[in-house]
Amino acid sequence: MTTPPTSFTSPPMPPVERRPIWQPRVTQVILALTIAIYLLQLLTQYLLGVDLPGEMGVKANNLIVQGQLWRLFTPMLLHGSILHIAFNMYALYAIGPGLERYYRRYRYLALYILSGFTGNVLSFLISPQPSLGASTAIFGLLAAEGVFLYQNRRIFGPAARRSLINVITIAAVNLVIGLSPGIDNWGHIGGLIGGALFAWFAGPLFRVEMGLSQPTLVDEHDSGDALRAGLSIGALFAVLAGLKIFLGF
Repeated sequence: MTTPPTSFTSPPMPPVERRPIWQPRVTQVILALTIAIYLLQLLTQYLLGVDLPGEMGVKANNLIVQGQLWRLFTPMLLHGSILHIAFNMYALYAIGPGLERYYRRYRYLALYILSGFTGNVLSFLISPQPSLGASTAIFGLLAAEGVFLYQNRRIFGPAARRSLINVITIAAVNLVIGLSPGIDNWGHIGGLIGGALFAWFAGPLFRVEMGLSQPTLVDEHDSGDALRAGLSIGALFAVLAGLKIFLGF
């Protein structure tokens, strides 16, 4: 898998509110964990002659059918080369903090994991080739940013349209790049679908309320919406994976 080499932009700040400095802890933890696992991949290759984390976690259809269901999640933590992880971590570093600022930590983490899962499930359903990489989750973040900008376009004003065009362009360019041999484009598409669905039903949907001193933003989606959306989307893709496992379609 690959991720967009094109430059990213975070969602703009709305004119009605300037939020305090936000530390993107979830993004930082994901970055650190993914890099640490890649270093472990390199270490086991050097010491044992085999990429042990990769062997245990890559998306391999025949092993998933045998019951190794964790392989629908673990590929988002694995990478095949230094260039592969560099592109993915650059993309995460560029787009993640801006989304985490609006989604807040637990909803953002749910978005990331769900997007990686839906991407790996669609790849499992359609592509027979092994695959790995965080791009399933990152394409989900990209889709979520597009939905976020569209749903809140009245608040962000003209900046929303410019950013939305940038998001669509990046997604389109990289889906075309994904047609190249060796790239699991179905995983990218699955991540886009999962991220877009979660963002539409559970992502930040702001309205402006007039406070005593200045307007404030109120999110119409709460933690209950995130829980319901996450469980529903996850269950849908889990059922699709189950049908392939048990019925072999």
